[in-house]
Parts: sequence; C-alpha cells; structure tokens
Amino acid sequence: MKQSVACFVALAALLGGALLAQDRDITGTWQGTLHTGKDLRVVIRVSKADTGGLKAVMYSIDQGAQGFPASVTLQGTTVKIAVPGIGDTYEGKLTNSEATSITGSWNQGVPRPLSLTRATPETAWAIPDAPPPPKPMQADAAPEFEVATIKPSQYPGLSLKLSPGGLFEASGPTLSFLIKFAYDLQARQIVGGPSWLDTEKYDVVGKPDKPGRPSLPQLKAMIRKLLADRFQLTVHHEKRELPVYAITIAKSGPKLVENDNDPNGVWDGGISPRSLGYKNMTMAELANALQQAGTIVDRPVVDQTGLGSTRYDFAMKWTPDAPQSQPGGAEHPTDNAAGAPPELFTAFQEQLGLKLESTKALVDVMVIDKVEKPSEN
Repeated sequence: MKQSVACFVALAALLGGALLAQDRDITGTWQGTLHTGKDLRVVIRVSKADTGGLKAVMYSIDQGAQGFPASVTLQGTTVKIAVPGIGDTYEGKLTNSEATSITGSWNQGVPRPLSLTRATPETAWAIPDAPPPPKPMQADAAPEFEVATIKPSQYPGLSLKLSPGGLFEASGPTLSFLIKFAYDLQARQIVGGPSWLDTEKYDVVGKPDKPGRPSLPQLKAMIRKLLADRFQLTVHHEKRELPVYAITIAKSGPKLVENDNDPNGVWDGGISPRSLGYKNMTMAELANALQQAGTIVDRPVVDQTGLGSTRYDFAMKWTPDAPQSQPGGAEHPTDNAAGAPPELFTAFQEQLGLKLESTKALVDVMVIDKVEKPSEN
C-alpha cells in the first residue's frame, strides 16, 4: 500500500510538472535583480527563433545599453539560458502555471540566486539608449601623442582605457608590458634590458594629435613612438625558433560568436587568471592577449586557425593549474569543487571549439639595444 501511495505521489508530481509546462509560452520580457556585491538589474527578452525554438537578448541595464545574444531552452518546467558573448548561464524553474515567474541561479563562474518575473508594458524596466558610436580616426592617419604624462604608479593592478575621443589611459603597467603590448610580443620574445623593466610601474596618459578614436594598430604605433621618445628605447629584431602554443581548430569545429558590428574598431574586454571575455577581436588578437597576460601561458601564442581577419566575441572560464605548475610562479589555487570549469586546454576545446597545442615555431624576437627611465613630463 505504501509503495502504491508513493508511486501515486510521484506520478502526480510528474503529471503536475507536465501540466505546468504544457503549452507554456515564455516569450516576452523577463527581469530580476542579481546581487553581486552591488545590485544589477537583468533584463532578458525572449522571442521565437527563425529556425524554431527560442532565442533571447540579455541586458545588464546598470552596466550599459549593450545587449548580448542568448540561447534559450524550455524542457518541462526548466528554463536554461546561455549567453556565449560573456560566458554566463542561467537555469531556473517556472514556479506557476501562468508562467509569470522563474526561480533559479545565474552562473558567472560562481552561481548566484536570481528570480525572474515576466514584465508587463507598465512594469518593464527601460533599456538605456545606446551611446553614439565613437568617431574613428582617419584610417590613413599616422598619429602621435600630442601630450603625454608618465608618472610612477602605485596602482595595485593593471588597467588600459581608450576613450571614445581617443584619450589613452594606462594604470600600473611596467615598461615590459608596454613593450609587449606595443610590439605584440610575449616575455620570451624580449631579449636584454635592465631588471626594472619588469618591476617599476607607471601611470601613462596620452592625447593623440589627430581627431577621432584610433584603431588598435594606430594606438600601438603611438605607444611605440612614446617608448622611443620618452624611454629612449632602441631595438633590433631577429627570428628564432621558440616553444610556442598554436591555436588551431578542434575536430568539432569552432564554437565562436562572429561580430561584424565594427570590422575596423578596437576590441574591448579583458582577461584574468580564471576567465576571459572579449568583443570584436580577431584570432591573432586573441593570441596576443593570451601571451601578454603574463600568468596564463608561459610561451608565445600563434594563430594557426586560418580564420584571418574575421572578428569574434570570446568568452571562456577555466580552473587554473596547481601553483607549482603556473608559469612564472604565479599562485592560483586549484578549484576541485563540483561544477568548477575545466583546466585551460580543455576549456579551449569545449567552450571555443579550438585547440591550444604545444609546438615550436619561428617567431620574431626583439633585442633591446638601449633603454632609459622615462624623461620628465
């Protein structure tokens, strides 16, 4: 008898879930507040995809007007949302037969509770207006910094900013980092120079002498001129065969989000010891970002995908190796918790459809002939 009652209860629960999900339409606007130390309002607009199924656009309206494409699935009462452009996911359950609320968690590497409510025209939060696109600098311009200040820095981290008007601000970079950034090099590709290249940090602010926002190549050319003028940097280049990591396409094929909004623009985003998120970036620029990060990989990274100048949005999370295996002695704790992201090489394949392979290649090496501490502003 007890077994029959238990079976009946289980069957009722199953049928209840099926009835709850039956013919549920979750298209429309959903919103909720994510608590991450500060409150962030999340808006998700769900619609039907042209190919069938569902799609969405996700907005974090307290962080700007930009919307991120997302995929949506509804299985029974379970709603799953993935935002590949930033690597975030959401999973929740419909809480009533009217499908007006979802209770679940938003995962940004760390899951956080997030309840979503279906909005009406009267209750929907307004999406901020997108700012006008920055006016680009003329493509044939050869800009220099009209005014530049360089000061010793106490900034604990590293920050690079390029304003819509073209003002460049760098907080906390070493000269070694500026050289790597300006010349697209990894640490092993820089030969010679004093020890303070890697220890003394600077704050750099530069205003271009041409109007408009410079492209990334124009910005790097300005920094190279700044290094020569203010640090008296002189170098010569050689080709040497070095151990490298090559980015190639995995057998499963690439899992990439193409970005064709601004083919001549500057990429945006950043990288940490556990994750990366970039928008409007080529594969070669991704290789440069990985090799210049310092503690992610310990050798140059080269692009061998053959994907050329196509721009993508990249988002990936991984669990760093044990401290003793980190390049440069960087200490990042191993995360063995259930649901933790995979290690870097597995994450590359599973999340991007790419491979990061150890090999050797002939690469450019820059030999420092002369360098001095920066001149006065």
